[in-house]
Amino acid sequence: MRKILVTGAAGFIGFHLSQLLMKRGESVVGLDNLNSYYDVTLKESRLALLEKDPRFRFVRAELADRQAMEALFAAEKPEIVVHLAAQAGVRYSLENPHAYVDSNLVGFMNVLEGCRRHQVRHLVFASSSSVYGGNTRMPFSVHDNVDHPVSLYAATKKANELMAHSYAALYALPCTGLRFFTVYGPWGRPDMALFLFTRAILEDRPIDIFNEGQMKRDFTYIDDIVEGVTRVMARPPAPDAAWNGDCPDPATSFAPYRIYNIGNHQPAALMDFISILEGHLGRKAKKNFLPMQAGDVPATFADVEALRADTGFAPQTPLATGIGRFVAWYREYYRCPRD
Repeated sequence: MRKILVTGAAGFIGFHLSQLLMKRGESVVGLDNLNSYYDVTLKESRLALLEKDPRFRFVRAELADRQAMEALFAAEKPEIVVHLAAQAGVRYSLENPHAYVDSNLVGFMNVLEGCRRHQVRHLVFASSSSVYGGNTRMPFSVHDNVDHPVSLYAATKKANELMAHSYAALYALPCTGLRFFTVYGPWGRPDMALFLFTRAILEDRPIDIFNEGQMKRDFTYIDDIVEGVTRVMARPPAPDAAWNGDCPDPATSFAPYRIYNIGNHQPAALMDFISILEGHLGRKAKKNFLPMQAGDVPATFADVEALRADTGFAPQTPLATGIGRFVAWYREYYRCPRD
């Protein structure tokens, strides 16, 4: 039984990943600060389920607290670290940019130092599809340059990739970055579209639809995300002998470092997404069409061939199936009876 540190364990992805790891016989140390970015009660409910398993131990701490992070690594000595904790959200980065520096930059630095000093065998960390920023060539490929972020959130995620590469090169720390594409499903984040739309429709309130509805997203179901994470965890990267500094591939390196997309590789039009949700709820949405928001992009689309080639896995849950599971969870958790 390995000991795995999962940061952000009370968060959406961290909760599901911790459950899956324990189901597969792993011991999980879960770190979270239970901040109030969204409903703390939801985080506490996730945590309560995790703590029913004796293989789970919870540590409440701030990523940016250097002493707390040093003490955590020294005490626990995890074999593998899956770093999911971060200040999330593109739109919130316009309101509170300092939160992103504290959590996503200072906090990640503390994670890297903990991994280096305590001989962690593999650091797997969450990046984001947001790093593609101004890129317009579809599908988004890990082999493409991503130097034009359009939000501070995206810039911090790109910075995480660069910071991890430097530690892979300097200290031979195996690092794998995962660019997640619009994750959804049961126990999801209340600031995400599916949650916002479901709540508003059930409360007979209008939903805000940005870019006048002309949006596409590569919606990726949570079970596919965590399966992809576990596949990657089992494959610490080695230096790529074919890497060439005259024509550098951003996805690989002369160091033990890799980048993968994890996305459904089937982008859906936002209006189709809403239509599927309306079908599961048995209600029509009142729609408030708005212009594009600052920091947003019109479309995302993941190329997952690198993930498929290296792990034999690619997400495949149909959108209608995933939305149906979310709606069923939402009605049960919030005690929303059918009409």
